[in-house]
Amino acid sequence: MSRESYKTALIVGTGSGLSASLTRLLSRQGMRVAVAARDTDKLKPLLEETGAAAFAADASDAQAVAGLFDAVQQRIGDPDVVIFNASARLRGPLADLNPAEVQRVLAVSAFGGFLVGQQAARRMLQKRRGAILFTGASASVKGYARSAPFAMGKFALRGLAQSMARELSPQGIHVAHVVIDGQIREAGREDPPAKPDSTLDPDAIAQSYLDLLRQPRSAWSWEIELRPWVETF
Repeated sequence: MSRESYKTALIVGTGSGLSASLTRLLSRQGMRVAVAARDTDKLKPLLEETGAAAFAADASDAQAVAGLFDAVQQRIGDPDVVIFNASARLRGPLADLNPAEVQRVLAVSAFGGFLVGQQAARRMLQKRRGAILFTGASASVKGYARSAPFAMGKFALRGLAQSMARELSPQGIHVAHVVIDGQIREAGREDPPAKPDSTLDPDAIAQSYLDLLRQPRSAWSWEIELRPWVETF
């Protein structure tokens, strides 16, 4: 892999899409992988397939995130790679949005990213090595109508990643943000014959994450954008 020879990974916000593809790919690379989600029962097929360790945790709860990292350390060791893939969505006219629901979205998408990034950094700074990757979206760089909470959370996450990259990269920690601009392909839903590859293949996205981890320190990316050919900039 890279000069760091990453051995362990933690993926926060695991489901059946991108996080599952990441779990499979990193496991095939010989890494010990831990996955975290609020509901781990849905991950049983993935765990049986990959041998990953599962942990139940709420990414927006500071004590839960600290406990997650402690539990992962005891099970597989401190993670060399941490991927934050948790987010929450809320759509609707701005005037009608419930403030409590907006607060929940920000707590998961933005504050959760901070909590996970902080715990990862504290451990990686001791070794001056590691990688922290954040999953962004189109909303990280442009806010859409009737989607203000999602844009607020993703803009904040992008700012967090940029700040962390500038602070931590000189200390040996690779921090990167991935803008996923487009719809991720779902199992059982094929692309239209007239528009093949019009959705993002989660396995292809996972490969781009692996390519980030393999970058030499002399040419680290702090951000990359991934989009299918049908998406406009």
